[in-house]
Amino acid sequence: MHQFPIFVNLRGRAVVLIGEGEAAEAKARLIARAGGRIVPAWEQGATIAFVALADDSEACAVAADLRARGLLVNVVDRPDLCDFTTPAIVDRAPVTIAIGTGGASAGLAKAVRQRIEALLPARLGDLARALHAARAAMKARWPAAADRRRAIDAALASGGALDPLDGDAADRVASWLEGENDAPQSRLETVRLTSADPDQLTLRAARLLGEADHIFHPPGIPAAILARARADAARHIAAAPPQEPPGGLSLWLDMRA
Repeated sequence: MHQFPIFVNLRGRAVVLIGEGEAAEAKARLIARAGGRIVPAWEQGATIAFVALADDSEACAVAADLRARGLLVNVVDRPDLCDFTTPAIVDRAPVTIAIGTGGASAGLAKAVRQRIEALLPARLGDLARALHAARAAMKARWPAAADRRRAIDAALASGGALDPLDGDAADRVASWLEGENDAPQSRLETVRLTSADPDQLTLRAARLLGEADHIFHPPGIPAAILARARADAARHIAAAPPQEPPGGLSLWLDMRA
């Protein structure tokens, strides 16, 4: 990654905005949507700032001053002067999807956002709220965290009871909890890799990497492939697949010559 993506809670917090015109107005709308409080100059407690000035030297000087005060600075349309960039946003609150290109191409980020917008139902946020409200019930149904995660993963999978791309999924959370939805038991899947390029992964391989609890692999599996796995999946370097895999979904990655 060229940048580390984070979501910042700005509600009620001071955000410095210096500049005028369309670019500054666009940033003001973005800050207001996130609940931030716009201030025209540095203020105690402010941690981020936006600079929308047409003059290069002025923008550079203002950014340097704000940065010296400890603020993270975004200089509109000048990615080389930015500590952070603002992404294209898909808003299905509380679900938020951010698409960034590190300032390389706002047009590309916008095009990707439009594709994702077309895929996601308007009620995706309702599903998130329903799942949040059901947290206590899910813990009671599946006391073990690993069992609970596997049950949720199965429900949210493509074609599952709570498929996120189904606009009515939020209405089925209660019936899903009451139904026969035992968490899947231990299983081992083999993924045979034919390329070191992660973009050449099959849909099945990409899905399994995103779901696996444990990943077993021989030395030499490309880091770019392993990076496609869940961040919290346990990695195990091994000469052969396990005879008795641990709980949940385990993968054996086999790299063909």
